[in-house]
Amino acid sequence: MGHNHDHHHHHHDGIDLNNAFKIGIGLNIIFTIIEVAYGYMANSMALVADAGHNFSDVLALAFSWIGVIISQRKPTLRFTYGFRRSTILIAMLNTVLLLVAMGFILWETIHRLGKPLAIKSEDVITIAAIGIVINGFTAWLFVKGKKSDLNIRSAFVHFVADALVSLGVVIAGVLMLLTGITWIDSVVSFIIIVVILYSTIHLLIDSINLGLDAVPEHIDIEAVRTYLVNLPEVSTIHDLHIWALSTTDAALTVHLNTNTQTDNSFIYQVQHELHGRFHIEHATIQIEQGDENCRNNCN
Repeated sequence: MGHNHDHHHHHHDGIDLNNAFKIGIGLNIIFTIIEVAYGYMANSMALVADAGHNFSDVLALAFSWIGVIISQRKPTLRFTYGFRRSTILIAMLNTVLLLVAMGFILWETIHRLGKPLAIKSEDVITIAAIGIVINGFTAWLFVKGKKSDLNIRSAFVHFVADALVSLGVVIAGVLMLLTGITWIDSVVSFIIIVVILYSTIHLLIDSINLGLDAVPEHIDIEAVRTYLVNLPEVSTIHDLHIWALSTTDAALTVHLNTNTQTDNSFIYQVQHELHGRFHIEHATIQIEQGDENCRNNCN
């Protein structure tokens, strides 16, 4: 009987990611201040609401950055896996923030329906157009890491959502300028809210699943089970568990019942294959000689 485990590490380029966070936070704080000021000067609650949404994303971005920094801290005697799981909690917090921002925009939109105001459409169009560029650029900063890290995807979705909001405000501004009908702004706001809620709910479900130790989406547990069962040395397997250590790292534990004597090189080979084929960075494998330990638990 024996067991072993393996640790493979992969991180985003720290300098690139840190710079992305710094640039994103800096740009968006400046833009939020400008947008609030112009929103009040142009008498446009659409711009003010957009600024509020932007500010929630600045907070979300700051939380994401903190999550990345915390996740890179080394394990301690108490936190033996380190702090990488904090990235899952940060992703959850980000989605909740986005939902709160959407609630604010929804309330503001409904409120504005009953109180139509004279809006300086040219100012609205100009500032919102700048918002599209800034939010689009910020989203682009995180496009590289969004597939492999839920936390980075969370930041990416926030800023794509912001660019959509700004686009909606531009469209509303142009239509109001051409027609003089102020409720157009509210209709566009409702459409944007639905689009953003759709993506946010999916992100929230993903982060809750990871928090509840669900098998990460990118790993097919049946394919892993098939690979392990079909190893020539293995007769049966049981207690197969796969879960997320963070928004990027996955772990696996399994008991393998073998029909022949195996050594550490067999375990290392299996770990290597699990990492190469299924992107499982931490595999702990318990070898059990023969089937006497298995009985009813094998699968």
